[in-house]
Amino acid sequence: MNSASGPYNTTWTIVFLCWLVASASALGSLFFSEVMGFSPCLLCWYQRIFLFPLVFVFSAALFPLDAKVSRYALPLVLAGWLTAGYHNLLVWGIVPDSIRPCSQGVSCTEKYIDLFGFVTIPLLSWLAFSALVGLLIALKRRTSK
Repeated sequence: MNSASGPYNTTWTIVFLCWLVASASALGSLFFSEVMGFSPCLLCWYQRIFLFPLVFVFSAALFPLDAKVSRYALPLVLAGWLTAGYHNLLVWGIVPDSIRPCSQGVSCTEKYIDLFGFVTIPLLSWLAFSALVGLLIALKRRTSK
């Protein structure tokens, strides 16, 4: 398809946005730990495990365009989204400390940042994974037509 405004261009744009969100999130995660000196907790490490490969997955899906990237990226994104969601439930005190996975080392409920009284690092992670879920669902719907 040679059309600059055709379905190919829109599909590429969605995959590029996925790459952009994953890359910005990975760089933000590294900034918090390596520059700001915030030690990641166990759940943060799990979220990184799901996030970091996505930068390479989306990079590979851009050139040449692989419109079916959601098939292998969505499981990683959903696992990260669920982990980040659970992490937020811990931070908000909804999940009791008795079943907290971070019993040793850095606490999973430690608030290194607290912007506007509610924006924490786990919330930023959950929002990034939520954006990726939405973009991948949009991509899947677009390519299944």
